[in-house]
Amino acid sequence: MTNRIAIIGSAGSGKSTLSRRLGEILSLPVVHLDRYYWKPNWTPTVNDEWNEFVKDAVSEDQWIIDGNYTRTLGIRLSEADAVIFLDMPRLLCMYRIIKRRIRYHGKTRPDLNEECPEKLDWAFFIWVWNYKKRSRSKVMEALEQVKGRKQVVILKSRKEVQEFLDQVKNDGKI
Repeated sequence: MTNRIAIIGSAGSGKSTLSRRLGEILSLPVVHLDRYYWKPNWTPTVNDEWNEFVKDAVSEDQWIIDGNYTRTLGIRLSEADAVIFLDMPRLLCMYRIIKRRIRYHGKTRPDLNEECPEKLDWAFFIWVWNYKKRSRSKVMEALEQVKGRKQVVILKSRKEVQEFLDQVKNDGKI
């Protein structure tokens, strides 16, 4: 059985939604990294403290951990049984970050620290727009490194995500 699943991808790719749904199907605890990385008022956790948090999180027997954080990706991949990369189209990710900004205006998303109200600034918009150019090749290299030892799933559309979830529901496993 797959007890440790890392879900990665751009902001707006659907990591939090997929992790919640998989957690329900497989009865695994879900850790949204954004909830722990961002302290009140969008203050980031310092690197040493963050490294320790991620190491502690992956030391558990069962988990689904979603988040980007390329700097600590190796820690998660080393302990994961399976890795799911949401390699979604740029425009879909852009649409989703705008949609959630509207949906959670003045509120905090369920996958974030309660003192981090939803926001969308130009820097984040550009960060999401440039994800494929800036981060995708690093992610693909990391996945290539673990491919023989870990189960690697790459999903490239909403349809593929739904088919994957349907398969997991039917099989009871990844």
